[in-house]
Amino acid sequence: MKWLLCLLVSCTIPVLSALGAAAAEPAEKKEAKDISYYKDVRRIFQQHCQGCHQPAKPQGGYVMTGFADLLKKGDHEQPGIVPSHPEQSMVVDQIVSKNGKKPAMPKGKEPLSASDIEAITKWIAAGAKNDTPKTQEQLIDAAHPPVYAVSPDLSCVVFSPDGKLLAVSGYHEVLLHKGDGSGLVARLVGESERIESIAFSPDGKHLAVAGGSPGRFGEIQVWDVEKRKLKLSVSVTFDTVYGISWSHDGTKLAVGCADNTVRAFDAATGKQIVYQGAHDDWVLGTVFSKDSTFLVSIGRDRSMKLTEVATQRFIDNITSITPGALKGGLLAVARNPIQRDTKVKNTAAGTDQSEKWYDELLIGGDDGTPRLYKMHRTTKRVIGDDANKVREYEKMPGLIYSLAFSKDGSLFAAGSSLDGKGELRVYQTADGKVVSKFEGIGPIYSVSFSADGKIVASAGFDGKVRLSDAKTGKIVKEFLPVPLTKPTSAR
Repeated sequence: MKWLLCLLVSCTIPVLSALGAAAAEPAEKKEAKDISYYKDVRRIFQQHCQGCHQPAKPQGGYVMTGFADLLKKGDHEQPGIVPSHPEQSMVVDQIVSKNGKKPAMPKGKEPLSASDIEAITKWIAAGAKNDTPKTQEQLIDAAHPPVYAVSPDLSCVVFSPDGKLLAVSGYHEVLLHKGDGSGLVARLVGESERIESIAFSPDGKHLAVAGGSPGRFGEIQVWDVEKRKLKLSVSVTFDTVYGISWSHDGTKLAVGCADNTVRAFDAATGKQIVYQGAHDDWVLGTVFSKDSTFLVSIGRDRSMKLTEVATQRFIDNITSITPGALKGGLLAVARNPIQRDTKVKNTAAGTDQSEKWYDELLIGGDDGTPRLYKMHRTTKRVIGDDANKVREYEKMPGLIYSLAFSKDGSLFAAGSSLDGKGELRVYQTADGKVVSKFEGIGPIYSVSFSADGKIVASAGFDGKVRLSDAKTGKIVKEFLPVPLTKPTSAR
């Protein structure tokens, strides 16, 4: 049952995170013979090197994701790693400081710690042995894409802004389908085994992916959609990352992290530009304000928080902080693409404004009730108030995992899960009327509107993508997004 699955996941992931943290402890106290490639060195390469040295983006012609590739030369005459000879290994040459100058690698980042450099050097000096377990030696890249016997559970399904493409999460990959579900267009295979969130840039030219490997590393990927090429990979924390979102101009990306932080990055360089730690639990969703001056984040701590991008300053709790105002953690957030206006006095800012534009934010989570909020407070704070709330909508069965607005903001879709069953519902934003409803399917983890607002894509636990009519709920198309090794239905 879904509640049991959630319990197992919530109990297991922290343990994996603890294991990842343990693996990240300095290896300087270990003897050379005790340094493990799989447990020690591989972690360093994943966190600091593989973003630029992987099959999807082999900078300098050198790949560091597979052990055999580490021994190759790349564009240099000098091999990356020469067993027993760190002084002849290009990897060591690139990560050590010379004549007081900053090391060449990691490019554009802070140098590796002394303990990490020592671990790599000692491991090479001891013979650079590969102790990867046989069960973990599976090679997955563009040349060796994932093989599926059944369709996996689908955490993400997203229409491109023009509706011509539909991006679907897989294992180690994002699958690009035609927007009408008539065929697979491309497979974007990367390092992250778990894909948690997908978002097209406002112009549709790039695709951002948030995910990672639980308990080991988090990763942000940026793909060139037309060229099907990885443009950027940024390692973030020692666990998967969530809820990726773009700024309005496509220059910034934001994600939520399992270390209770929300972060934003330059979408071209990967440089971190926002770090905010006001949350008390995992941050699972982010969205920028319409002009990108503010960043909104939601999480398991039952709160929606507002951060100023330029100063990285936590501004306010958008939702009420009164115990019991929200009955559970928040799992989904979406911003209405249309701004509203209100004729009120902006007491919080201390100014009189006859008209003030504000962004509307839709949230959902454990208690199954969609709620609409104003982003900014327009009344004086009173202890216990929930002044930013605009309205609540009819409760859905179970947990709300995903929310999405139509392009004109008049409708929104919500997907939920309860005891192994799911429901897709479309509401009118203005009055809360339920426009359509589709029941009797597996748990839904992701929903997305087509560009014209007529079709809603949904996906979840049963591994199927469904395209349904937004007004009637009737299924227009249903398909398995991954190629299977043999004809079989999804579980």
